[in-house]
Amino acid sequence: METLERILAQHQFFKELSPEYLTLVTGCASNVRFEQDQNIFRVGEEANQFYLIREGRIALQLFSPDRGHITVETLSEGDILGWSWLIPPYYYVFDAKVLDVTRAIALDGKCLRRKCEEDHNLGYELLKRFSSLLEHRLETTRLQLLDLYGVRS
Repeated sequence: METLERILAQHQFFKELSPEYLTLVTGCASNVRFEQDQNIFRVGEEANQFYLIREGRIALQLFSPDRGHITVETLSEGDILGWSWLIPPYYYVFDAKVLDVTRAIALDGKCLRRKCEEDHNLGYELLKRFSSLLEHRLETTRLQLLDLYGVRS
């Protein structure tokens, strides 16, 4: 039987995380399911969760008054959705819309922030992992905007 801890331990994002920290992270985890066309979160909403996508597809979007919703990146199995739970003031900076029925593991950001405050080494481990994710999302957004506005670098 697959447990949440085992699923997290096998995920690339949590690889080589110490068993002690993996147990702490798993204590903040739960299974979730999202239906097609559901909005998981919107820009400006309080960010208290992130998700490990197990199956399905989710569009990360920005809204432009001139162009409507612009998909910055499409996330699918194995991807991590959401980093805003980690950085004050804890508000989402993208919209997340479900493209296909999606199963995921939700991780409670408030729970994790509390555990990171109690154990700064855990906080540092998660910050290192999310820093890489942030850099990737920033680069993806930059390339999407360059393409959208026809700017060549």
